[in-house]
Amino acid sequence: MDRTRWIFLDQLGPHFDDGGPMLLVESRSSWRGRTLHRAKLQLILSAIRHRARDLGDRVDFRQVEHYSEAVDGRDDLQVIDPTSYRARRLVRRVGAEILPSRGFVTSEADFAAWADSRTGKRLLMEDFYRGVRERTGVLMEGREPAGGRWNHDHDNRERPPKGAASLGLPPPLWPAEDDIDEEVRHDIARWERDGVVTLVGADAPRRFAATAAEAEAALADFIEVRLPDFGPFEDATLGGDWTMAHSLISAPMNLGLLDPRRVIDAVEAAYVAGDAPVRSVEGFVRQVMGWRDYMWHLYWHLGEDYATSNNALGAREALPDVFASLGRDPSTGEPTDEAGEPVLEANCLAETLDGLHRHGWSHHIQRLMILGNWALQRGVRPDLLNQWFIDMYVDGTPWVMPGNVVGMSQHADRGVVATKPYASGGAYINRMTDHCGGCRFDPKVRLGPDACPVTAGYWAFLDRAAPALADNPRMRQSLSGLAGLSDREAVVAQERERTRW
Repeated sequence: MDRTRWIFLDQLGPHFDDGGPMLLVESRSSWRGRTLHRAKLQLILSAIRHRARDLGDRVDFRQVEHYSEAVDGRDDLQVIDPTSYRARRLVRRVGAEILPSRGFVTSEADFAAWADSRTGKRLLMEDFYRGVRERTGVLMEGREPAGGRWNHDHDNRERPPKGAASLGLPPPLWPAEDDIDEEVRHDIARWERDGVVTLVGADAPRRFAATAAEAEAALADFIEVRLPDFGPFEDATLGGDWTMAHSLISAPMNLGLLDPRRVIDAVEAAYVAGDAPVRSVEGFVRQVMGWRDYMWHLYWHLGEDYATSNNALGAREALPDVFASLGRDPSTGEPTDEAGEPVLEANCLAETLDGLHRHGWSHHIQRLMILGNWALQRGVRPDLLNQWFIDMYVDGTPWVMPGNVVGMSQHADRGVVATKPYASGGAYINRMTDHCGGCRFDPKVRLGPDACPVTAGYWAFLDRAAPALADNPRMRQSLSGLAGLSDREAVVAQERERTRW
């Protein structure tokens, strides 16, 4: 029997196409009733519809309410194993022929073999990453790592240039919108009016690749223009430069528009040619071949209920209104309230949520050390935060966020993903961003009207989480500092009553 390849919305690139007939389904139930970032839904729909047009007569493109309308009763379907538990249940219920997953450097079998070989040891990302490099030969010089070290993190923590508004790099190569994007905007506006979906975020030009050709162009532009500066400044933030030296290809990669091994080979070639330093190339390779693959495998290894069943630090707070509204006044949609006062006074949180409002994206340190740190300090439920990250970020998927949010950011899994909580005071924000200079709060002050909510929040978090962290050797110094804090009770009481951030 001739099989029809049923491709999902994250399988839109050429490496998911083996040349036969295709089925592509745009199912409105996937976003009905959800609150999504406008840029995310625009990108998804643009990518699906561009792929349908590119495939031409080879594709059966179905726009339906439910997947069942397009697939039930068919016995000719073939599927590359999809990337979520829900989708995998669907394709098995339908009875489709299942092919091994694609879109990652390593397979589930690779990870299972590695995990089995650990014989009781922790499944550390760094160990996984080194093993993959040894097996693939990526950034290896014989048996030794290129540049003499496996990890160049120590060299990649430079502060943003003092007094600069940006890194001074040319802007990224933006995609050009076309008639499909116009059609998508029209449909989204209608669905929003009809209550099919609730959207937040700016209606702005599409900034992320929606086709394989656009994604390849974005990758080439990154390698030529920004890769050399990526390593040194990958953790730095400037309020006037939302892209910094980042690649912006996580979204098209998670849509399946770029093969990650192809990405790694292209970046490594720049190092071999002498066009990019090893610290930038290694840092980028570690994000794609190390961290991204690791998150993918942990999604399956840890189980479907990982995001909802882990809450080791006892976080009980609902998602804050400022997160749900992306720092906007719900009645006006503006970053100021009806009295003209800022909704958020802390520059770091205001700037990060404003960037997320405008673009549906922010880089990893803004996610981890500003948004994640703030939620961790205030005890936001990790399952709610995880879903928010999935729905608000253009690159957010059910497989990529749990390990990053529940594990690494919120330390809700008792140290499976990260050995200590990623909590910090305002000193880190002051060192790695330009946000503190004009802020009304002082990152050095923890008590009083000028007390920084990040600095004071750090101590309040330690006070709340101390019992759960008491046996963590990496938290010994921090907890010792907490015990010696003369104004501990006052700081905790202040943060418990704080209503302005």
